[in-house]
Amino acid sequence: MSEKKILFICTVNSDLSLMAAGLASTLAPSGTRIVCSGPTFLPKTRTGGLSSLCGLDFKHLEILPIADVTDRTFDLVVTLCRKTWDHYPYFKGLPAVIHWDIDIEDLDRLNGELDKPLLLKAFSMIRERVVSLFTHGYVSAFSEVKTNTDNILNSLSEGIFAHDLNRRIFFFSAKAAELTGLSPEEVMGKDCHEIFNGGLCSENCSFCEGNHIESFDQKEYPISFSDSQGKRKECDLCVVPLKDAEGKIYGVAASVKDNSELIQLKQRNREINSFRGIIGNDPQMLDVFQQIRDVADYPFPVHIFGETGTGKELVAAAIHNEGQRRNKPFVPVNCGALPESLIESELFGHVKGAFSGAVKDKKGRFELAEGGTIFLDEIGELSKDMQVKLLRFLQEGTFEKVGGEKTMSSNVRVISATNRNLKKEVQNGTFREDLYYRLNVIPVVLPPLRNKKNDIPLLVQHFLSKIARIHQGVIPDFSEEALSALMQYPFPGNVRELENAVQYAIVRSRGKRIMPEHLPMEFADGIPETAVKRGPTKKLTPDSVREAIVRAGGNKSKAARILGVGRATLYRFLDDHPGLDV
Repeated sequence: MSEKKILFICTVNSDLSLMAAGLASTLAPSGTRIVCSGPTFLPKTRTGGLSSLCGLDFKHLEILPIADVTDRTFDLVVTLCRKTWDHYPYFKGLPAVIHWDIDIEDLDRLNGELDKPLLLKAFSMIRERVVSLFTHGYVSAFSEVKTNTDNILNSLSEGIFAHDLNRRIFFFSAKAAELTGLSPEEVMGKDCHEIFNGGLCSENCSFCEGNHIESFDQKEYPISFSDSQGKRKECDLCVVPLKDAEGKIYGVAASVKDNSELIQLKQRNREINSFRGIIGNDPQMLDVFQQIRDVADYPFPVHIFGETGTGKELVAAAIHNEGQRRNKPFVPVNCGALPESLIESELFGHVKGAFSGAVKDKKGRFELAEGGTIFLDEIGELSKDMQVKLLRFLQEGTFEKVGGEKTMSSNVRVISATNRNLKKEVQNGTFREDLYYRLNVIPVVLPPLRNKKNDIPLLVQHFLSKIARIHQGVIPDFSEEALSALMQYPFPGNVRELENAVQYAIVRSRGKRIMPEHLPMEFADGIPETAVKRGPTKKLTPDSVREAIVRAGGNKSKAARILGVGRATLYRFLDDHPGLDV
């Protein structure tokens, strides 16, 4: 069994702590270390007189300067006056503390003279308490309480530490030591700001300049710090004020929960459910991911077909970043967004004076993409003339700038995309057949969102996390009813439309949990009847009903879902308010 350390302390009169410690040393069991402390300790002549008066030997007593008491660790602390109680409500290491108030008048005067009657009166009161302390098993009980408390705190998965109002650490659990890489011996009694290089709390610290400890209350927030080995930790910190029996704050306790593994697990999960920023675990999307890997290292042209909003540019970028050209430029071009008069110059460049406004030579996108990849989105929008020039490049790898005579070459990989059916365009004569076959060497088809609805919850969570990072705040979750409405919606705008809907719902919900009524109006048809709130009917007003009917395009079933009431309720309201049925 380890040595038990007991401190007797009085901040008014050193004689009291001497008498208490001296008597305790005669009664304490083996393996107990008795320490005393007071405001001042007088010469041996004075202690000799006190020794004769009480019949105690102080020669071997360990005396500790009062300024050092908070830098030592004890199992039990006994205070002998109320001033000590007020000045030292805490001690390093969270020992058991007993407050004795030896209530005798003129205690201060005893430091200056040996007043036998007063001292004997004080000794009588002290002897009664010390004898009871050691003869009734209280010391063992207090020691056991401290040991049990330490064991409980040390067994928690969170790291626990505490400091006083001077930021001196007086408790540091085993888990806190593990998290920080610092031993209790290295931190006990030290300023937490010095130990943690500015503090774990950062700007949230209540002990920083401009903050007021008096108004301090419980706080919870994420933190990031490096341990003693330089390893980065992502944690949640919870700090609470420590208060005495009178409600006065005397320190701070903090719990630190290590989320590093959880964050890494979430990251790995995101990686499993995504590929190069493309989110999805539907079998169709997993097949697309594999196609990206398969074609990445080959120079052959790739044509991506997908409806608007399916992420064609993301797939093109993923092909580029997975391949050997990843360190070279990726140059996207939206062919549908460029005017006919400028598209040739944008793609192939021009020389100075080629046309009005051409005041200097300009590099085209093919030249800028040298060694890398050019992505031609909405390729079906190209004119017949531009189709011819693109075909020549695909066949020969050469081109001329607008107004130039020099034939140039460029080593680029061509990836194209469209939401049109190019085969039909070929049949209709609006797209060259030879160009189609040059572009469509390796086709990649992206499924629409309505065909992979199991990815909707995953995508919703991705967008919520994305918005939370941007706004650095708490973002509301989707209710099951709102998710159900999303799952039933056909999403003609695909993933882009879903992201817009998530953003809209966050704004409409005003920080509350997202419900079906927070979704855009077009989603009302996707709200199941079970999502309509029953029970106490939502109060309807002529204005709200009129607005809902207009939003629903006259469809009363849809209007009822927008209002959050049953159809029968809406019909009864309309019967009672003729003229609203617009």
